[in-house]
Amino acid sequence: MQRFSLAAFALLAMLAAPLLTAEAADMIKPGLWENKVLKMVVDGKDMAAQMADMMAKRDQMMASLPPDQRAKVEAMIKSNGLALGNDGGFRICISPEMAKRNTPVIDKEGRCQPAKVARSGNRTSFEVNCASNGVTTVGKGTATTSGDVITMEEDVTTTSTNANGTTRVMHMETEMHYLGSDCGDVKPPDAPAPRP
Repeated sequence: MQRFSLAAFALLAMLAAPLLTAEAADMIKPGLWENKVLKMVVDGKDMAAQMADMMAKRDQMMASLPPDQRAKVEAMIKSNGLALGNDGGFRICISPEMAKRNTPVIDKEGRCQPAKVARSGNRTSFEVNCASNGVTTVGKGTATTSGDVITMEEDVTTTSTNANGTTRVMHMETEMHYLGSDCGDVKPPDAPAPRP
């Protein structure tokens, strides 16, 4: 059970990463945000039921863990710049520096930058064509801001550059809600890693 759970958390952390593409200066403000995946289609298969089941199992598993094990799992998630949210969501802290950037951020190291970004009113469209951490990502999406809510749709193709070269075609719809300026103990993904 624990092996499956840790793998599931790693997968969910990776799936939450695309929310960083909405970090345009006129769209997002510094502070704590909660991101939820509303729809996910992978290789033509609707993964909504599997995602809901995985999130429910996540919540049940976390509730049943002893405090020390729960702290370890939460620390692993936080090492990716995320924290567990409500109803299967994830929380992320947006630093003032992240909010001020004029270009979207794809990964926290800044190695994967968008190919194109266009803004019109409260809507931002973007295209991605980059390689980072052994994965090539090609795709496009739109993000729309309405008050303290950002909705985003993305269509991306990812290809692993490892030996098996796995390719995935994904459509994802997400929603981010602003929770407030205080991030508590959630560190932004662009914060320097703590020294051992």
